[in-house]
Amino acid sequence: MNDVDDIILSISGLTKRYGSKVVADVPTLDLRSGEFVTIVGPSGSGKSTLLGMLTGTIEPTSGEVRIRGKAVTGLPPERRPTAMVFQSLALFPHMTVGKNIEFPLEVQRVAKPERKRRTLELMRQLRLPEEFYGKGISQCSGGERQRVAIARALAYDPEILFFDEPLSAIDYRLRKTLEVELMDIHQETGKTFVYVTHSLEEAMIMSDRIAIMRSGKIVQVGDAQTIYSAPANKFVADFLGEINVFDCRISGINGKTVQLDCPDASCSLRAPALPGLQEGQPLCLVVRPENMSILGDADHCDNVIEVTVEHELMLGSRIQYHARLGTRKIIVERLSEVGGLVPAFAPKEGDRVRLGWNSDGGILVAE
Repeated sequence: MNDVDDIILSISGLTKRYGSKVVADVPTLDLRSGEFVTIVGPSGSGKSTLLGMLTGTIEPTSGEVRIRGKAVTGLPPERRPTAMVFQSLALFPHMTVGKNIEFPLEVQRVAKPERKRRTLELMRQLRLPEEFYGKGISQCSGGERQRVAIARALAYDPEILFFDEPLSAIDYRLRKTLEVELMDIHQETGKTFVYVTHSLEEAMIMSDRIAIMRSGKIVQVGDAQTIYSAPANKFVADFLGEINVFDCRISGINGKTVQLDCPDASCSLRAPALPGLQEGQPLCLVVRPENMSILGDADHCDNVIEVTVEHELMLGSRIQYHARLGTRKIIVERLSEVGGLVPAFAPKEGDRVRLGWNSDGGILVAE
């Protein structure tokens, strides 16, 4: 099967305006059959509006949505080969687990024996015990209700299953369990999952590809490792977690590295050269906390800065230091001591320390 045949959902010139305000503008996006794609972004980024246009609950101002090559832009949700798992789950509280899952089949006028057979099959697939068939929804835990909602969506036998922040109201430990279960369900069903969340952690854990939105636009699409190691711009880098950012200007290009003038640093810094860079060009140098090291007197790195330690935070297996470089906050991380071993150098609040990283530990990005 070639790539064109494998495209299940395609977006072309999709926009949504409310008056003069553009809340979503997605020129193009293709999803492959069987992918787990997560749309992620901060509040107000347009991800819910995009989801609404894909599911048919919001009419686009312009553009087209195609599923398996067929235009569905004007079709209501019930006439599309898709189903939705809502943030609220939208289960019927007066119905049992079995009746909730059977509901789509009843609407389709499937015969009662076949409805029950299909429901029990879905319950087994979602790891819901058969005796739950007659259990009331109000008697189910949060995780069990989540599985019932997914089973009910799968009862429609959709080609694409949409998720609207379904784990946002669940406690952390259960959320971690359900993330793994969703990945298992995705693999077992082979369905295409389109998942919307504001949680980058969920996106990084579960997705084949991530689409990051900002101000109504998709600013980068890629797998988790690509986005983490090569963010498209400062917004994406910052959205991916705590980072150190230096405003710089290229002062020289020497083969595979560039020299950078950074007002916050007392010396020039070095970073990997990228195609098309020019001397004098303003950029941001991004250095992740784990790529920085606390240096001893005899240690050397390509880049060295002196900072004042302000706080030490214990984060389980990691220790995070917050430091100050002029007016800029700097974050550096190191692994915690193992088995009570004391590190050779453990800075305290108020200490002046040298931080270092090699040139390949930084990423140059546009604003």
